Amino acid sequence: MSQTQRWLDGYLRAWRSNDPADVRAIFTDDAEYRFRPDDPAPARGIDAILAMWGRDEGTEPKIDLSVLIEDEHLGIVKGSVDYGDEGSYSNLWEIRFAPDGRARQFVEWYMTPPKPDAG
Repeated sequence: MSQTQRWLDGYLRAWRSNDPADVRAIFTDDAEYRFRPDDPAPARGIDAILAMWGRDEGTEPKIDLSVLIEDEHLGIVKGSVDYGDEGSYSNLWEIRFAPDGRARQFVEWYMTPPKPDAG
């Protein structure tokens, strides 16, 4: 299993559990979490990441994410997250790895797909 796949599995585990130990297992203490590439106020440090992490998202999303490319320093994940009536997103995630395999930087690149024409 690749480093990025292990990290992605850990991310999904943390997403579902909201357990701080699961979040700490995938982010370094000084990690930066950006909700978009030009995020003016990223979550900086594990405490800030934990503070934003536990948000209730309402419905359980349908998740389809997979590793696109990687090397020892960078992983790129692509896919989609569908919240049903609450919306869906096409995603490209950029993960910059620390030597221990945790993320030192995470950037979400997401788009909302166009809605089908009701025509």
